[in-house]
Amino acid sequence: MMIRIGILSDTHLDVINDSFKRQCLTAFSGCDTIIHAGDLVDVAILDAFKGKEIHAVSGNMCNLSTKQILLEEKHIIIKGFSIAICHGAGPRHNIEERVFGKFPAANCIVFGHTHKPVCQKFGRTLLINPGSFQGTGRYGAAGTYAILNIDNNGLSASIYTLPDHL
Repeated sequence: MMIRIGILSDTHLDVINDSFKRQCLTAFSGCDTIIHAGDLVDVAILDAFKGKEIHAVSGNMCNLSTKQILLEEKHIIIKGFSIAICHGAGPRHNIEERVFGKFPAANCIVFGHTHKPVCQKFGRTLLINPGSFQGTGRYGAAGTYAILNIDNNGLSASIYTLPDHL
């Protein structure tokens, strides 16, 4: 049985709006589990994922109450695979090396912060940065997210772009 996990980061919202609801429904309808890699701003936006298992961490742009509720780092095990979640910090040019250095034993590391999508192996570890879900990139770049699949063959993931019309 395959498990599909929706991954997003850098939503930068303090309230759920209709556009965000539509985007989440479109992107994550086939997912039972959601990972948010920080910079939610307010934990209330996780209400958009009611009925799903949610794993979230705080980021540097989260408000104080969200930072008090969510940890900066989280480790979960799904189907025997270790998944480390953090937002990330500092310059973007070597963030992959820095997050790997924090979690060298993880099978998968999910992070955000740079607004730049990444889905690659670092040694035997799968690194996933879903990019910015709200499309806050330079020059009006579209929002991006990732889907992590776990099955008998192991872990695989892909980056997707949100459709313009949502």
